[in-house]
Amino acid sequence: MMKNFVIEPLIGFGEIPFGMPMDDAVKLLGSPNFYEEVSDMEETGNRSIFYEYDDIATNIYFEGITKSVAACFETENEDAVLYGTKVMDLNRAQAIELMRENGFKELEEEDEDGEHRVSFEDAMIDFFFVGDEMTAVSWGVLVDEQGNII
Repeated sequence: MMKNFVIEPLIGFGEIPFGMPMDDAVKLLGSPNFYEEVSDMEETGNRSIFYEYDDIATNIYFEGITKSVAACFETENEDAVLYGTKVMDLNRAQAIELMRENGFKELEEEDEDGEHRVSFEDAMIDFFFVGDEMTAVSWGVLVDEQGNII
């Protein structure tokens, strides 16, 4: 079972790097509590498989047709750490400051469905807030149909 909850933008999450094959992730984490194939072959020419792990409050999205690999994480895990800081303890201003201190500049903000999203495109990371309380963090990479990181 996963014990390392370090968020590494453009690299991965704990022991699971982006590009790890789905079978290897399952060997590490066990079977998910829920999974679903979210195929958008017509739109993007790729497919996503969503795995939900309740015990670590984390979802993993695997992408690729030839080989399905870890391409995106979303977590609500209270122990998740980003640049040495428990990320779920950060408010909006603190999250922005932390990302800027670590060299990321491409900030975009948007309100959608009752949540406020703070995105750093250069890190491919989104922070979600209700009011000033962080509710989730999502980060990923682009993957082609062969399962290669683009």
